[in-house]
Amino acid sequence: QVQLVESGGGLVQDGGSVRLSCAASGGIFYTYGMAWFRQAPGKEREFVAAIPWGNTYYADSVKGRFTISRDNAKNTVALQMNSLNAKDTAVYYCAAARQADRSRWSDVGAYSYWGQGTQVTVSS
Repeated sequence: QVQLVESGGGLVQDGGSVRLSCAASGGIFYTYGMAWFRQAPGKEREFVAAIPWGNTYYADSVKGRFTISRDNAKNTVALQMNSLNAKDTAVYYCAAARQADRSRWSDVGAYSYWGQGTQVTVSS
């Protein structure tokens, strides 16, 4: 069983930056595919970024602005978010996929473990 705890959300101005972190425990971290999803009010949870192995993948809406990274020695995954705008306002979730599911890196159903979420609000 993997436990995920996010941190780093908050209120940020339009055009600003914020860095989210996710600490994992209870599993063999390097075997898990890691990702960030987000969910805005009234909308479905959507894929943001993934790092299933060493490669990284991004939703088109965040490509060039967000960067996902992982530190297998520290069991952490981070999401650096730059040039934020109001459309980025959402609850951001860290997620972990078992080894067999890592290839489905943008599929919310591939992720077995989820954090509690952290709110990011971008003010204009």
